[in-house]
Amino acid sequence: MPARDDAWRLLCEYTSSESLRRHALAVEACLLAYARKLGHDETLWGLTGLLHDFDYEKWPNPEQSAAGGHPGEGAKILRARGYPEEMIHAILAHAGYTGVPRQSALDRALFACDELSGFLTACALVRPSKSIMEVEAASAVKKLKDKAFARGVSRADVYQGAQELGIALEDHIAFCIAALQAHAAELGLAGHCIG
Repeated sequence: MPARDDAWRLLCEYTSSESLRRHALAVEACLLAYARKLGHDETLWGLTGLLHDFDYEKWPNPEQSAAGGHPGEGAKILRARGYPEEMIHAILAHAGYTGVPRQSALDRALFACDELSGFLTACALVRPSKSIMEVEAASAVKKLKDKAFARGVSRADVYQGAQELGIALEDHIAFCIAALQAHAAELGLAGHCIG
């Protein structure tokens, strides 16, 4: 398994956008927390979260082609660099249009944390303090019903992700909020003083 520093360099090699890098860090934080909770390999799960979208900026795949673009291009690079097949399978499976079924706990956790972490980041950034520390699960559940808010987030994926994990939506959201809070500074979600 390549080291995290190597994975970070790979992410930065293909992703220049600060917001996409922070998204990668947010998904990594959520997957690390779930790996710890469920007794899985934290390194594998964390690196899967960190690299799940590393090819997105270069090959965005707006037509959602199973044959090319994100995440298939990234899978080729990961294989060439010696990343484990379990990680690559989860990354392919997180995009429903690839046709790769979600089978493992890692597959399901990545899918469940991907869209949700982006949504929770949006919830934090609309707070006056721009802090994840002020985001509560109940208010996030309410905001999910507002289709105008964070329009790019697939509500269906958020709901389906919690269902596939076998966890109540509000519990899943609360768990991911706590994971993001533990990494608030590096995610740019520690906020600032209002005054």
